[in-house]
Amino acid sequence: MPEWLIERGIGETRAALAEGGELVEARILVCGVVRVGSIIAARLADCGTSGRNAIARDEQGREYLLPRGAPGVSEGGSLHVEVKREAIAGAEPWKRPLARTADGPARGAPPLDGREVTVPAARDDLGAAGWDDLLNQARTGAVQFTGGELRISPTPAMTLIDVDGHLPAGELAVAGAAAAAKAVRRLDIGGSIGIDVPTAGRAARQGAAAAIDEYLPQPFERTAVNGFGFVQIVRPRLRASLIELANDRAAFEARALLRRAAFDGPGAKRLVAHPAVVAVLECRADWIEALSSQVGGRVGLRVDAGLPMSGGYAEKA
Repeated sequence: MPEWLIERGIGETRAALAEGGELVEARILVCGVVRVGSIIAARLADCGTSGRNAIARDEQGREYLLPRGAPGVSEGGSLHVEVKREAIAGAEPWKRPLARTADGPARGAPPLDGREVTVPAARDDLGAAGWDDLLNQARTGAVQFTGGELRISPTPAMTLIDVDGHLPAGELAVAGAAAAAKAVRRLDIGGSIGIDVPTAGRAARQGAAAAIDEYLPQPFERTAVNGFGFVQIVRPRLRASLIELANDRAAFEARALLRRAAFDGPGAKRLVAHPAVVAVLECRADWIEALSSQVGGRVGLRVDAGLPMSGGYAEKA
């Protein structure tokens, strides 16, 4: 029976669902981001226009867009709002998280349901499920499948997935659509998604559509695969995808390095990394202290400008 594995790491909580030895779904929840489902106390900062697109501000100064407005609440008035889409950093940092007015007291997001695994441990359960490969897919946007490759590119309008390979066009369209659907689920991609498969005949296009329906769980909506091989999918967008998180490259790699170092063994160590990654860690003394507690020794930092951002490692101090 598949089960979610929940790993509460430094700077992020990681969740992975493995089935048949394959990692089929994953999430990275960055600490400090108010999660979907949270109900928070706020004040109405702007009533919006014509009863829509109001702005609420919480006690920490974070702003939330209320597309349906806040009926019955005057500007400056207090209210509770429920977060419907988390803050998503990236190409449009001005975009606010989405929320709606809510009744009842403030509360946190519903807890993740799954088996908690510790960090570090004698066995790396997430690693065994393919976590490192997942991170590499997120940072590169490249996903290999038998006979081809996906190239995943986030844009402000939608996430685009291009299918390429050496199979005959009809076979590649079906195989690529299946791989794309699996990647959408695995990399936690929501919102508007465009998949471009090779141009093929009607039977292949129908097969590609059926493959998406088979491997991508509901809820989602999609178009038919058109004669040019393009299909659009729209699914709920609740938080940043792993692809979008990886675009905040230095912070993404810093958290990944902390995880690797935790499993590197006990004792004092020095983290060696690209200058941008070290700069992130230098600003997060709490992360370094947390790793020090995990490994039972002092943790230092060393810059190596010759390393790629993903190439950081731990050495004995």
